[in-house]
Parts: sequence; structure tokens; C-alpha cells
Amino acid sequence: MSDNMRPISIEGLLSWMMAEYKKSNTIFGIRKFYQAEKGKTISLFNEQMETPVGPAAGPHTQLTQNIVAAYLTGSRFFEVKTVQVLDGEDLPVAKPCIAARDEAYNCEWSTELRVPQAMEEYIKAWFILKLLAKEFELGDPDGFIFNMSVGYDLKGIQTPKIQAYIDGMQDASKTAIWQQCIAAAKAHLDLFTRVDEAYIDSISPKVSHSITLSTLHGCPPDEIERIAVHLLQDKGLNTFIKCNPTLLGYEYARKTMDDLGFDYMAFDDHHFKEDLQFADAVPMLQRLQALADRKQLQFGVKITNTFPVDVAQQELPSEEMYMSGRSLFPLSVMVAKKLSDAFQGKLQISYSGGADIFNVKDLFEAGIWPITVATTLLKPGGYQRMQQIANLVSSLAYPTHVRLDLPKLTALVEKSKTQARYQKSIKLPGSPKIKEEVPLLNCYTAPCRGTGGCPINQDIPAYLRYVAEGNHLEALKVITDKNPLPFITGTICAHPCETKCTRQFYEGAIDIRGVKLEAAQQAYDELLATMTKPEPVANAPKTAVVGGGPAGISAGYLLAREGFPVTVFEKDETIGGVCSQIVPEFRIAMESVQRDVDLAKFMGAEFKCGAAAPSLSELKQLGYEKIIYAIGAWKHNNLQLESGEAINSLEFLRACRQNSHVNPYGEEIIVIGGGNTAMDCARAAKHLPGVKNVSLVYRRDKRNMPADEEELYLTLADGVTFRELLAPIRLADGKLKCEVMTLGARDASGRQKPVATGEFVEIPATTVVSAIGEKVDDSFFNQLGIQTDNRGRVIVDNDTLETNLPDVYVIGDANRGPATIVEAIADATKAVNGITTVHNQHFERANQNIDRRIPRSKRGLLVTEENPMSQGQRCLECSTICESCVDVCPNRANVVISVNDQPQILHIDRMCNECGNCETFCPYSSAPYKDKFTLFNTEAEFYDSQNEGFYPMLDANQQVLLRYKGAVLNLDLSANPSDVPVGLLDFMKTVITHYAFMMVE
Repeated sequence: MSDNMRPISIEGLLSWMMAEYKKSNTIFGIRKFYQAEKGKTISLFNEQMETPVGPAAGPHTQLTQNIVAAYLTGSRFFEVKTVQVLDGEDLPVAKPCIAARDEAYNCEWSTELRVPQAMEEYIKAWFILKLLAKEFELGDPDGFIFNMSVGYDLKGIQTPKIQAYIDGMQDASKTAIWQQCIAAAKAHLDLFTRVDEAYIDSISPKVSHSITLSTLHGCPPDEIERIAVHLLQDKGLNTFIKCNPTLLGYEYARKTMDDLGFDYMAFDDHHFKEDLQFADAVPMLQRLQALADRKQLQFGVKITNTFPVDVAQQELPSEEMYMSGRSLFPLSVMVAKKLSDAFQGKLQISYSGGADIFNVKDLFEAGIWPITVATTLLKPGGYQRMQQIANLVSSLAYPTHVRLDLPKLTALVEKSKTQARYQKSIKLPGSPKIKEEVPLLNCYTAPCRGTGGCPINQDIPAYLRYVAEGNHLEALKVITDKNPLPFITGTICAHPCETKCTRQFYEGAIDIRGVKLEAAQQAYDELLATMTKPEPVANAPKTAVVGGGPAGISAGYLLAREGFPVTVFEKDETIGGVCSQIVPEFRIAMESVQRDVDLAKFMGAEFKCGAAAPSLSELKQLGYEKIIYAIGAWKHNNLQLESGEAINSLEFLRACRQNSHVNPYGEEIIVIGGGNTAMDCARAAKHLPGVKNVSLVYRRDKRNMPADEEELYLTLADGVTFRELLAPIRLADGKLKCEVMTLGARDASGRQKPVATGEFVEIPATTVVSAIGEKVDDSFFNQLGIQTDNRGRVIVDNDTLETNLPDVYVIGDANRGPATIVEAIADATKAVNGITTVHNQHFERANQNIDRRIPRSKRGLLVTEENPMSQGQRCLECSTICESCVDVCPNRANVVISVNDQPQILHIDRMCNECGNCETFCPYSSAPYKDKFTLFNTEAEFYDSQNEGFYPMLDANQQVLLRYKGAVLNLDLSANPSDVPVGLLDFMKTVITHYAFMMVE
């Protein structure tokens, strides 16, 4: 495929919009239209706008359909994408050019169209918005403003090409595209009910009366001033000057980013030295303001230009990129404050840097407007996020003149330095993607339960939905269908599901684990009251489970539920393994563990505690035909010190769990390690009496510790001192000597390797606890004749976990190495399936009657004070509707097609510029713009691509060119060729028959 998008003609756009609306009540995928409050407007440039918000100059204002989508969702101020003399194919833009997973980066800075094409797109958009406003009664047809954006030097701006652009936008009446718009609208009057010829003739060709100057980094102040004078004096334009965070100085920007956790961003001071300096900016802006006043024009600044950083971790295929989004906000509001202070609050500020639903109210009430957004619209929900912003701002009182509230702006600056919203997490997140590649058809999936999400494929959306409805019993039925440990997993599960949750791209992942615990706590007794004991299966083999930890309890539950006799042997006096013996009581109480054990007992599982299990041969003699070993990883990795000894982490935790009121360890306790067990040790030590200091020593920093982020935060909250970048050497005379480390190159896991510096420090230590990992005791299995690999893990059949000994299975740690609780359940399920069939109900697949309008209504709606939601309500129900690739595409190149009443995704080649944004947010390990079934509008485009897709030769009925599995086929769809799946045939027929408007040039 080519990264050159092709604009759609005015005839094609009108046909598409009205045909799509007639078919599905949508336009370019927008399902709910914003309707402005009658008579409420705010004045700017002697024009009126119904909401002072809209898309920033960027990917959302590059094509006509982008601007239309923004208008339909509440935008009324449009900063159309920057034009410059270097344009079209001559503009070097590396692709993909957007990375917006958290804070956003881009490596493109102006329109990828030729300047005359860009002008045509903006004029078409202006004209169409006038039609839509009238036809759908969305607001005053004169209730929106277009603002031009140009760059980057005076010589380029004074070229005939840019001058023609500026003149054409000021008065489009003499342009060819304006005449085409008039003719097309009149030719298609039958499409409208409220638009007539007189209305079309009344549409003003004066598209824009204002301009924003964007200058490249390093542009000298006198050049900026010359350009602004030209725009004000020669062109008579209301003018904004873009100002960059480099006005703050390198030291301030670097410290701010470091303090907020964005220390990994790479940038030096050269832009700060080369860019406009604050001392030069203020007098220059004062002179320009005076000139604007004399010309009776409006003048102000645009905050902020994107912030340049280096490409340090292959984020984009360029050397430098431009940062935006939430990380830019603290810098941007500080620029606003500095300039506002200098102008006593009388400087008009157009704002963009990191604006979103979480700060737009504060910005507006501080006197900052208009407000444009970009990064938030690049995330799931897409343009639909704009409606919430427009609704919020339009509910506020509109000012009649420019006046910044300096105390409120100061408070906003302080909030940006402390609010969690603007702080990067301690740990950089892993990939949100599941391992599978996106299928051509039926790609809707809930990533929370996919590979890398929930190891037991829990029907998470189903139980979240039930809890949201207040039906905890049905939720718990869903949970226990696949999860025998609702209390244990509801309390201390590592919740990998949350790392895949699409809601993380809104305001944060759903507390899926917490919802599970809520269901368990609310409905446990009711569940037991409604359950019946399973009928025993005749002649079912007896099974012995050795080990009463999470894996063993799960195996016992599942076998008993299927009517198979099972006995769980546990050498300790209590069932639960690490949950009852090792994990601190303040993390999980024995009562919670016991409730899960009781659930297994109810099913019929027998538990024998307080003695070691019989040997393998003895178990067989006792009549056990199947044996499952679930003994866990209890062998400790030894910490090698030159002198002194560290105590075993598991022994330490066991002692603390048994009696947390006794402290034989002294006042200064040091824990070595950075995993979850180390965090448990450090927190347990803090709970001991008489402890003064607990330190956690690790050879990397917090960001590179293997512990879960949640565990790190809890440990910090408990007051543990993190001593990062230290490697323990020796323990002697009450002190632990450590070598100072530094972080070097990244290893295979992506973490930076610790490198010794030759510097040393000493830390007071009465006790050192070693928490550097556990492993399985392979000697136990070897004595039984069970084969292990070179890492000490048992060699098993991948499907059943059966060992080389027939009817002997190994689950949990011995299979995986130290495993999570939910992985232990997954192993138990797999082993039990090797003995019998585990009958699960697969709730999501059984609930296909869900009204798709309900999950779709949540798209783009974020949780705020004005819009609270419970955890269950926050679920986007991705297994029913995903459509993230549709949401996040600025160009609307991914669309939803209804094939046999099933939603499918179609990629439209001509509308795509390969920005890569859909790849970021697709839950699969795929890029929809490359991997989804693609519609080509010309034969040349078809052969210029490798995408699987088709080109309909409309002049030949149902004749198509199809690329499928690498082969090119010339097909007559009416003949129903047998060498193509029926689903794809139906897909292509549906597009040709019902979506032909998408093929109009």
C-alpha cells in the first residue's frame, strides 16, 4: 500500500455522507451528533463559535472527512493543519509517524498534501459544515471558526503558493473548488430536506479571517516578528504566534520531566539555546499586540508548539520526534502562566498542549480559550471524546472579553506538578497486545482474557456486566465456572488482565480483580445455597493431588465438580500453600483462603493435612490411578556474600506470618531483591515491633524492578526505603557493603543492565533477607523418575501436563517455574482436562444477544466528576464491540461494515497515510492498516499494495480483483467461487451492494 492518501471529491463526500446516514444514522462512523445550545456563542475575530473547542492543527484537520467528524462531535474551532512551501511527496515524513499509547509522539509537522490540495480540503470542509449545520439542525451555520496555520519562514510564506493559499482561504469565491462545491450541492439537492438553492447561494466564501504562525525550532525572533507583521499588516489577518516550552529554559523543563517520572525522555539544551528566548519574546509580543490594536485586529499566542525530543527507544523511524499529550501539559501551562504574568492577564491565549477532558474546565475558567486537542482524539473513543469536552465547556459561563484569572492559572500550574494524572508510573508498562494476529473477519475480542491477559480465559466482560447491574450472584457463577479461587484471586491475583484492558487508554485500567472480590464477598453464601453437589461419575479413576496450594486446591475443585473422586494432600497443617503460609496476613487473611477451600470441599474434594503425602508407589497402592504434583517452588536461590549470611525470604515470611508480634531481627532490616517476594518481605518487616528502618536493595532502579507496579507503590506507601542501583558485597560489623551500579545497555528483556562503578557504600544492617528468587526442587522429581530440563523444570506434554510417567501430572511452579496464582489455575485446568473433560459454559459466547448500542455508547466517554461510573460500568465490552482501529483513525480509513448483521472492519486504502495509530491500539499483535481486509478504489492502488483485499471493477457487475493468501485472483462474485471463504465472498458482495458510496471518487 502507499502512504499517499487521496482526497475525496465534493460529489463523493456528499454522496457518502448522506447515503451512510440514510443507511445507519452515522456519518463517517460518528453515531451521536452534538447539538449546540441555541443562542449561546463566544466571540473571536469578530466571528461567533458555539463551543471554543476543536481539533488542533494536526492529523484531525488534514482531510475534509476529519473536520466533518470533529464538527459532528462538538468542535466549533478548527485549527486546520499547517501548510508550508515544502509539501506533498517532497515533504520527508517517516512512517509510521504517530505513537500515542500514553504521552504522544509524532514525526510529521505539516500537511502531507500539496498546498492547493490542502486548501481544497479546507474549503470543502467549510462548505459541508454549513450544509450539515442546516440539514441536521446541529447549530448556527455561522457558529464555527476556521483558523489557518502556516510556517515556517517569511520567504516560504511569501511564495506564490502560500500566498494563494492564504488569499483563497480569506475569500474562496474565485477558486475552482468553491464553484465545484456550489454545483455539487445544487446537483444533489435531492439528498437534503432543509437545504435549498437559496441557502447554498447564501453560504459565505470567507473561510478564514485568522492565522496561527508555526515556526520551526531555531527561528530567530526578528524572523518571527517579520512574519507576524506581514500577516497582520499585509494580509489583514487576526494572528496567533505559536510559543514553545523552550521559553522555560532547559533546566526547568528537564527537572519538571524528571520529577514527574518522564526522565527517560531524551533531549539536550540545543533547542533551548536556539529557540526564541523569553526575554526576547515579551517585548516582541508587546510590539505585535500594539500593531494589531492599530489595525483593529486580534492578536495572541498559541501554546504550545510540540516539544522536541530524541528518538531513544525506536519509538518512531526518525531521529527526532515531537512530544505531546499529558506529559506536555505541565510545561504548557507554565508557559501560559509566565506570559500571562508578563501581560497582567491581558494576552489572548489559544491553547493546545495536553488539553483533554481532565483539564479543559480548569483551562477555560482560568480564561484560556480557544482550546484545541489532538492526543486525546488519537486514543480509543477517538472523535467521540470531543463531545464530552464540548458538553462540559458549553455548560460553563462564556466570557465577553479576554481576561486571564492569574490565581486560577497559578493553581493549575501547581496542580500539574502534583496531580497523578501528569505523573508517569513507576514502571514503564509492557505491551497491551495479545499474541494472536488479527483475523480478516470477526476480530472483536476482549484482550483482558486473551493470551497474555487471563491465563484461564475468564469471561471477564460477562461478570463485569453482571456486577454493574448489581447481580453479584450471576457474576460469581461466571467467575467460578473457570476460577475455583474467587477470594484468593480477588485479593492477590497478579491481574495480568488489567495490563491488556482497553480502558487503560481512557483514565486507567478497570480494577478487574477488585470487581471479582466484590462479587465473591457479596454472593458467596448465596452461591453455596444455590449449588448442588455433583453426582459421582461411575468408575471414575481416583486422583491424588500432592500439594495444597492454589494449584492443588484448583485441581481438587475441578475434578470434584466433574464428579471424580479426588484427595488433596498437604504436609502443612493448613491448606493454601504460599497464601496461608508465606504471603503476609495483611495481604490475605486465612479466612479468605478458607472460603476457597470450602468451595472445593463443597464440590466433594477431600483434603488431608499435617503430614507428607504418601510416596508415588504408595499412592498407587492406595488405589490412586492419577497423580497430580502441585508442590510449588520452595527451593531458595542463595545470595552469595563475601562474608556474613542472609536469611531465606520464605523462612522470614513464614515466621512473620506465624507471629508478627516477635522481632528477632533487630532495628535495621535490609531486603535484597526487586520482585514481589522482596516487596512482601520489606512490608512484613515494617510491621515488626522495634524496627527503625527497612531498606530494599536492588542493583537496578525501581523502573526496572520485576515487581508488579502495585506492589512497588504499596511498599513505598509503607515507608520502605528503596536503595536503588546497589549490589550487595559483604555483611560485617552491622553494616552491608554494597557496590554502586549504573544502568547500561538493555538486555533481551528490555531492561537496562546494571554495570559496576567501583564505588561503594555501607548501610546499617542487623539482618539481611535474601529475596532473589525461588526455584523448584528438581531432585524430588528426579528421584521419582520424572524427567526435568536443564532449568530444573519437569518435562511435560504441553496439552495435558502429563510427565514421562503415565498418569502422573505436574502443575504450577514445577511446570512453569515460579508461577502466578492464575497460572496455577490454568495448569490445574489443563491437567484435569487430561483426566476428564472440564465443562465450562463460556458465558460470553452464549450471550450474543447483547444490544451493541450499549457498549458503543461508552466509546469516548471518560470518567470524570461530572460523569462518574462504577468499575463494572467502565467495561467497554470489547468482546461484543471493539472498533478501536475505527475510533483512532483520524482519516476514517477503518470503517464498520455490517455483513449478515455482524460488524466487520474494512480498511479503505485511499484514505490511509500509514500514520500507524491503529497499530498502537489494536489489541492484536497486528496493524489493521496492513492486516485488515482492504478496499482499493483503483487497479493501480491494488497492485501497489500487499494487503489482502479487493478492487471492485464496478463497470463489470460483480467482477473483482482479489488478493487472498498472497495470490491474486480475478473473480466473478456472482458465480460464488469455491476457492474463497464464504465469509469473504459475503463481505465483498455487501460492500458492492450496500456500501457503494465508499467507492465514489
